[in-house]
Amino acid sequence: MIRSSYLPVLHGAAADRPDEADTIVTAEAIAASLQRLGHDSEVVKLGLDLSVLAQLAAERPTLVFNLVEALEGDSALAQLAPAALDHFALPYTGSGLAAHHLTLTKTAAKRLLAAAGLPTPAWSPDGAGFAPDARVIVKSDTEHASLGLDAASVVPAAEARREIAAREQRFGGLFFAEAYVEGREFNLSILETATGPSVLPAAEILFVDFPSERPRIVDYEAKWATDSVAYANTPRSFDFAAGDAALIAELSTLALAAWRQFGLAGYARVDFRVDGAGRPTILEVNLNPCLAPDAGFVAAAARTGLDYDAVIGSIVAAAKGRRQVAA
Repeated sequence: MIRSSYLPVLHGAAADRPDEADTIVTAEAIAASLQRLGHDSEVVKLGLDLSVLAQLAAERPTLVFNLVEALEGDSALAQLAPAALDHFALPYTGSGLAAHHLTLTKTAAKRLLAAAGLPTPAWSPDGAGFAPDARVIVKSDTEHASLGLDAASVVPAAEARREIAAREQRFGGLFFAEAYVEGREFNLSILETATGPSVLPAAEILFVDFPSERPRIVDYEAKWATDSVAYANTPRSFDFAAGDAALIAELSTLALAAWRQFGLAGYARVDFRVDGAGRPTILEVNLNPCLAPDAGFVAAAARTGLDYDAVIGSIVAAAKGRRQVAA
């Protein structure tokens, strides 16, 4: 049956991890927002059985709000969503399949950043190439949401190979070593508007009262354990001294360059570290950052006067605009 102004919210999350449960809550919030905006919306769960998309195609939705960040808990499978949506000719929000391919692994994205002359920390698949006493951070190559990241992830390069092997065995997937940048951390959110991508106000992650021996990183605990000290002590701030103006402008320029380099659409977030000399490096390009009502992306938009419904409406409008251009 064809449904008028039907915009389902598609996700692939289960509720067995805090980050996955957050995706479900976010999907429900977006569906409620779409309903307030006058659309017929509901939350639809996608698994490895893609037949649900064939059922959606029969209902001919105006758009699908693609919130798939992982399937069966595996972020590497997230690209199946845009691939299948394309197959069924279902228009959707956010970045397309090509951008998902380019950002599928962090190391592939870093290679593209480096090739474009955009700064990103040095990296190695096994810790080789660093001075033995250099500090590196061991990260999952495919998982986002800080999965597999904790205070013990920062190690001397001499220990990187062992730490990579241990984390691959514990969490699955591939891990790599990246040069640890001691310094400030920033998130630059980008929202596509009728006039193109717009960089929202920069947010800095503060590391309040961190013990000297604890690395200043936003690990899984700091991001998802809401009752933890790490969570409480990593607030975001949008307030900057006048002396930071040039740095914020540079971060905005780099964020837009990354947007264009990866062919992003709808919305995205670029994460940075800035070393003690004021030199920024791009840690990650996130083409589907969290859109929960309390997420950093939404908080950044609020600084420009956009409420939650306006953010969701802008993402939908951008997707509709691309559909009209394609037609």
